Amino acid sequence: MAAQPTFQAHDPATGQSGRSYVGHTDQESLAIARAARACFDTWKRTNFAERAAPMRRAGQALRGRAPEFAALMTDEMGKTLTEGLAEIEKCAAHCDHFAEQAEAYLADQPVDMGGPKAKVAFRPLGTVLAVMPWNFPFWQVIRFAAPTLMAGNTAVLKHASNVPGCALALEEVFREAGFPADAFRTLLIPSKSVKMIIEDPAIAAVSLTGSVPAGKQVASQAAAVLKKSVLELGGSDAYLVLEDVDVAGAAEIAAAARMVNAGQSCIAGKRFIVVAEIREAFEIALVEAMRAFEVGDPRARDTKLGPLQSVEARDGIHRQVTESLAKGARLLLGGQVPNQPGAWYPATVLASVVPGMPAYDDEVFGPVAAVIEARDEADAIRIANDSPFGLGSGVLTGDLARGERIATEELEAGMSFVNQNVRSDSRLPFGGVKDSGFGRECAGFGIREFVNVKTVVVHAAPVPAGGPE
Repeated sequence: MAAQPTFQAHDPATGQSGRSYVGHTDQESLAIARAARACFDTWKRTNFAERAAPMRRAGQALRGRAPEFAALMTDEMGKTLTEGLAEIEKCAAHCDHFAEQAEAYLADQPVDMGGPKAKVAFRPLGTVLAVMPWNFPFWQVIRFAAPTLMAGNTAVLKHASNVPGCALALEEVFREAGFPADAFRTLLIPSKSVKMIIEDPAIAAVSLTGSVPAGKQVASQAAAVLKKSVLELGGSDAYLVLEDVDVAGAAEIAAAARMVNAGQSCIAGKRFIVVAEIREAFEIALVEAMRAFEVGDPRARDTKLGPLQSVEARDGIHRQVTESLAKGARLLLGGQVPNQPGAWYPATVLASVVPGMPAYDDEVFGPVAAVIEARDEADAIRIANDSPFGLGSGVLTGDLARGERIATEELEAGMSFVNQNVRSDSRLPFGGVKDSGFGRECAGFGIREFVNVKTVVVHAAPVPAGGPE
C-alpha cells in the first residue's frame, strides 16, 4: 500500500515548524477526483439561483471567519495580518459578484441567421483541476472557484505544499456554505502526482497559477490528453515614469505597486522605467517611499512588511540582488539580510539596472524595486516590452490621453493601468501574454474559459444544408 504523504507547515517569521497534515495517496486522490466528476452530473443541472444561494453563503462564511483565515495565512506563508484580512474580504466580494453576475455572463446569445433560430449557449465542461500557489492562498483559489462553480462545473484543488491548512479551510468554506460535498474538493498531494490527476478521465480542464516552468509542464501534460488549460504565470511588470508626472506621487504609486504582499505578487511592479530628465529625482522619492515599508511582526496591525515565504526564497532574491550589484547596479536602499531567524528581507531599491542583470532580465519575487533609465517615451516603451513577460504594466504621467494611448496601443501586457498600481478585479479580465500565460480569469471572459461554447441552430422543419463544410 502506498505511503501517505505528509505536509509540514512552517512559520516564515521564525522558521519554526507548525502543524503537520496527512495527505492523500494516489488512489485516494483519484477517488476524490472521480467523486467530483460524479457530482458534476447533478450540479450541472442546477439553475443559477440554486448555485447563487450557496455562493453567497460562501462569502458570508469567509467574512465570518476572516480573523481565523488571516491568521492561518500569516502562520503558513507570512502574510501580514492586515493584508490577510483584506484578502479574505476580496474573496467574499468575488463570491458575491459571481453569484449576482454569472447568469448574465452566461446568457444565451441569439444570432440572426436570416431564417432559422440560432444561438450560442454556454454550458459547463465538467470537473476542473486547479493548481494554485502560496502567495495569495485564499484569493487565487476563490478567483478560480467562484466562476467555475457558478458555471455549473465542479472543482478539485491541488494547492501549494506550504499552505496545507489554507487548502483544507477552503474546502470547509464551500461545504459550510451548502455546496454538495464533492462540488469542491482539496487534494493534499505532491507536485509529482498532478500529471496522474490531469490524465484521469474525471478531469475536463486545468487552471494553473504559478511559475513559468510549472506552467509549461502542466500545459504540456494537459495538451497531451487534449484538455484545455488556463495559465496565469510570472510577471516582471514595467511602469513607465514619464517626464510630465508628479514625481512624489509617482514614487508613492511605484512603492505601493512593488511592495504588495512583500513584493511576492505576479502583478507587483518590478521594473520602473524612468525618462532621464527626472530619473535622479524619482530615485530620491522612491527611496523615501520605500523606507516606509519597515520590517516588522506580521501579526501586528501596523506592520507593512512581514517575512518572505521561506528562507530559501529569501536567499534566492538576495542572490539576484548581489549578482545585479556585481554587474554594476547601484544599491540605494536595503539589500542586506537581517541577522535574525526567519525569512526576512528589507525593502530594497536598485538603480542603474541594465540588460544582463537579474534585476532586469528575471522576475524578482520579493521587495526589490529596479530603476531603469530611458532616453524618452519611445525608449521607455521599448525597454518595457524587452521582457519575456507580459502580465501587467503601468504608465505614470500627467497627460491622461498620452497615458491611455501608451497603455492601449504600446505595452505588451494583458493589463495596463494609468496612474494606479495594477490589481485584479472581479469585473475585469485578468491574465497575460507571452511567458505570462494565456486565458483569462474574472469577469465574463473568465467564466467562459471553462464552458462549452455551443452553437445551436433550430429549423422549423428538416432542411438539408448545402455548400462546403
